[in-house]
Amino acid sequence: MKTVLVTAIGSFAADIVIKKMQEEEYTVIGCDIYQKEWLADAYHVDFFYQAPLVSEAEAYQNFILNLCQEHRVEYIFPLTDIEVDFYNKNREVFEKSGITVCISSTEAIDICRNKMRLNQYLQKNNICSVIPTVMLQEAKIQELDYPAVVKPTNGRSSQGLFYIESAEQMENFVRNQDISNYIVQPKISGGIITVDVVRNQETQTTQCVARKELLRTLNGAGTTVYVFHDSVLEKQCRELAAVLGVNGCVNFEFIETDSGEHFFMECNPRFSGGVEFSCIAGYDCVRNHLRCFTGEEIEGKEDLKNQYIARKYEEYVTKIE
Repeated sequence: MKTVLVTAIGSFAADIVIKKMQEEEYTVIGCDIYQKEWLADAYHVDFFYQAPLVSEAEAYQNFILNLCQEHRVEYIFPLTDIEVDFYNKNREVFEKSGITVCISSTEAIDICRNKMRLNQYLQKNNICSVIPTVMLQEAKIQELDYPAVVKPTNGRSSQGLFYIESAEQMENFVRNQDISNYIVQPKISGGIITVDVVRNQETQTTQCVARKELLRTLNGAGTTVYVFHDSVLEKQCRELAAVLGVNGCVNFEFIETDSGEHFFMECNPRFSGGVEFSCIAGYDCVRNHLRCFTGEEIEGKEDLKNQYIARKYEEYVTKIE
């Protein structure tokens, strides 16, 4: 039986990834930094292991390599940004051991994980509307548009993001923060649109599923969404995925203004926390992500019906003492 390792199984995307891989008759190994009793999905995988922090790079790498050797793991699905960064940097170590890390190319991830570089790259290619962005340390504070948004170039899940209401507040922020890695943008009001995008780099085939996030957690995970079809937005996303060299499943985020204009925000080069919404709506992003790394063509997408989907949390007893 084929074997896949799914990391960070306490994350939002884990449940559907585990289910879909088991439907494909894979043995699923799961790991997470937390102990088994803290994670419901630790009881849904075939084998679970508590992992070191990925920030402890040497210990984490040795742990993963040993785990892969023990279970003859063929594929790794990293589910969080920090893990994607690790595997992007160290992918050759795993490739030499015959393990396929299912993420886009090094160049694609390097661009996507740097918000300043990504903004400049997309401006150059002129595919979509982007939010005016400059490095904060190069900005003229009195000339910025307020309210403004400041965030790290490599930020994730809204960590390190601040809203600044005035030049005076910005000056105070600059005095009290190391801003060398921060960008600044004007705050644009509107709803959040997330598009799950699956692209096979070899065949140049791309499928997209868009949703409007009606309710979200504070760190940006949708809990109630509206899945919809928009041919113009989907064409734009196909062009974005092509110019970025995406392979597999990623997600693009946009702000939709009251006038209907879409401003590109970011590309997360991994499954979105709400990828299950796309699967429920009718397109299996997980199975087709795998196909991008097994030499198979991805499936076509039937016309999906516009639909509302809400996430429900469920409690599990994981251990009785």
